[in-house]
This record gives sequence, structure tokens and C-alpha cells, in this order.
Amino acid sequence: MQPVPSAAISPVFVFPNAVNFFLGDQKTHKQVLTIYNVYDTPVRFRVLSTAPDKYNVVESEGFIKAHCSLDIVVRHKDVRPANCNVTDKFRVELLEYSTKKVLGKRDVPATLNSGIPDRDNGNLDESRGSEKYSFESRPLSRESTSRESSGRTRSGPNSFIILVGLTCIAGLLMPNEGECSAIPLQLSCHIKLVLAFVLGAVTRPIFLD
Repeated sequence: MQPVPSAAISPVFVFPNAVNFFLGDQKTHKQVLTIYNVYDTPVRFRVLSTAPDKYNVVESEGFIKAHCSLDIVVRHKDVRPANCNVTDKFRVELLEYSTKKVLGKRDVPATLNSGIPDRDNGNLDESRGSEKYSFESRPLSRESTSRESSGRTRSGPNSFIILVGLTCIAGLLMPNEGECSAIPLQLSCHIKLVLAFVLGAVTRPIFLD
């Protein structure tokens, strides 16, 4: 089992490690951040930014149940050439559920790139220098949770993604290693963390559609 998170030493697990928007590809103007709680207790979270006026976030603060994850939809609302090649940062903080004391933090760089994504070259370089950033303490703008119809037919996920997703879900539902259970198969928290990470990766394209 993962212990109860301790102040100043608790790692924060977020996927992806960097967010890239592209001026010429409207699909990339909306991205998903997945926050994982690998601990045995619920935690609160808060998302801050160095440029809060440029982004809408569906849920910039809330709580995550123990051994669960939460997808945060981030939309760039100031897409214009003047903002290209400017790297902002999101800061994801985990807080103790009762006292709201900060337990850990993770910075995720966010960049608006010119043009369109180069699919052949994979992800862009996530290291954007060692500049210092100032995070706004006020919450980011919240985007309405009501979804507008895009007027186009959406194709569902393929069978492979469904199979992988169901396998990960089944693994996450297994009892933790060391627990008393009638089910003989027990998984460690480290394996469940990997399963949660894979589940977030395969379901991410569904949320971006």
C-alpha cells in the first residue's frame, strides 16, 4: 500500500509532462491533464498558471478519491500569432483533504506552437529552459461543463483501445497486495499505478475528440 502522503515529500503524478498547443490545428487547442492519486486517502488538488487569463479549465480545483485519477480539460482561449513560442506553466498542487496543507506540486509547461504538429517527430522537446515563473494564486477560469454539439459524426474507439482499457480497469479493481480477500490475484500499488497511467494514455484521445 502507498502510505498517507507526507508534507513536502509527496510526489505528484500528472500526464502528460508537457502540453503543446498548435496555432494551425484547432483540435490541439483543447488538451487533457490527468492527475493521479496513488495514496490511500483522498486528497484535494488545485491547478494554477503563470498566465491564467489565457486558459479555461473545466475543474481547476476539487478532490480525488484514494487510488483514483481525474482528467482536467484545458482549453487555450487566446490563440494568436503573438502568443506563439511562449511557454507558460501549469502548477498542479496536491493538498491534504482536511487541512488543505500543500503536500506536493508538479509544474507542467504549456506552449503555443506555430503551424501544425509534426506527427513523424513525436513529442516536442519538453525542456524549455530554466526560466523562473510566477504562478497566480487565483483559480483559473472555469469552462462550462455543458458540451456544444460539433455537428459531426464521431467514430468510437477501436477494439484494441477498448480491450486495453478494460484490462487496466480490471487490474485496478483487484485487491491490493497484502489485503485479505477471497480473490487469489493481488496487485501491488506500483503495478496499479502503471495500469492507471496506461488507462489515462489510451483514453486521452477520446476526451480530445
